Amino acid sequence: QVQLVESGGGSVQPGGSLTLSCVVSGFRFDVLTLSWYRQPPGKERERELVATTTASGGTVTYADSAKGRFTISTDTSRSTVYLQMNRLGLEDTGVYYCNGKGDWPYGGDFWGHGTQVTVTS
Repeated sequence: QVQLVESGGGSVQPGGSLTLSCVVSGFRFDVLTLSWYRQPPGKERERELVATTTASGGTVTYADSAKGRFTISTDTSRSTVYLQMNRLGLEDTGVYYCNGKGDWPYGGDFWGHGTQVTVTS
């Protein structure tokens, strides 16, 4: 069974930091493209791409809103992808989901259940 399990969410004041983790099991980690998405409050049908990386960390992209504040990274030995979030603002509040996607011949598209991040003063 493929599992992606997020952790590290919580409540933080504006300007604070959080680090999210996503552990992948049941699928080859090294072939995946790994991403973090944010679902804004009250928008159940909307997920915004925050950051994407290859499993090796060789290719990394960020949404404009995340660039300069967030860092995505991987630890292949632990099959884990991280999202370090700094200088958090109210607009960063939402449920953060981890996604792993494999291209042919290792096709797959897997999601975690999300971890809540709340930025509040």
